[in-house]
Amino acid sequence: MTLPDWVSGDVDISRPSAARVYDYYLGGSHNFPADREMARQAIALWPELPRIMQANRAFMRRAVRYLIGQGVSQFLDIGSGIPTVGNVHEVAQAADPEARVVYVDVDPVAVAHSRAILAGDDLTEVVHADLRDVQGVLEDPRTMRLLDLSRPVGVLMVALLHFVPAAADPAGVLARYRRAMTPGSYLAVSHATHEGQPDQAGPHVALYRRTGTPMTMRSRAEVAALLDGFDLVPPGVVFLPQWRPEPGSVGADQPERIAGFAAVGRRR
Repeated sequence: MTLPDWVSGDVDISRPSAARVYDYYLGGSHNFPADREMARQAIALWPELPRIMQANRAFMRRAVRYLIGQGVSQFLDIGSGIPTVGNVHEVAQAADPEARVVYVDVDPVAVAHSRAILAGDDLTEVVHADLRDVQGVLEDPRTMRLLDLSRPVGVLMVALLHFVPAAADPAGVLARYRRAMTPGSYLAVSHATHEGQPDQAGPHVALYRRTGTPMTMRSRAEVAALLDGFDLVPPGVVFLPQWRPEPGSVGADQPERIAGFAAVGRRR
């Protein structure tokens, strides 16, 4: 298979990638046969998955608009995946043309493609790093060029933390980011859950074990515990469509079937 020019030759496209599978769910074109096959298997097990992913992306857009309304003009999107229409910089800059965005991802394909399409955009940067390398993320020259951490920043971890197992201490990782965020900063999180559709969760988790990023679903209480040290913005930790919904929000009629929680917290 001939790789696109934005994919380096050392990328293994024979193994599904969570970022590329997510791109497929959203109707994107930045995925490969292994990703599409896994996505089709996942949808066969859980036909509502595309709607869940659409609801997740819609939450991200609402959260960014909310943070812009709170005066936040710089964003750190960790686990950003492959840019598709309506990504963070587009939403933020539609409201504030000077908004700055740093995307961070561990997937080399996501990083390569992001850099290709954002080349020449002085208000965005793309960092190749792991969420758990907090110092590496925050002190990367690309991050430091755009973000001033002495001012409020909006940190986004959308559909990311369910890929961090308990053994990796996600609460401890978040605490390190929280300490680096000045008071008045915000953290926006969405997280897969078994609540609402418990029968679907087990097979879906088993399928994701085939990727380099196996999934850990968590309860509402567990998601809330990850946000310790942040003051939750009303309505708190809720199903994705319930976080400050807008007319026509995906899944608003049966929010519990959109098996993910959303929350935004303000750094004290």
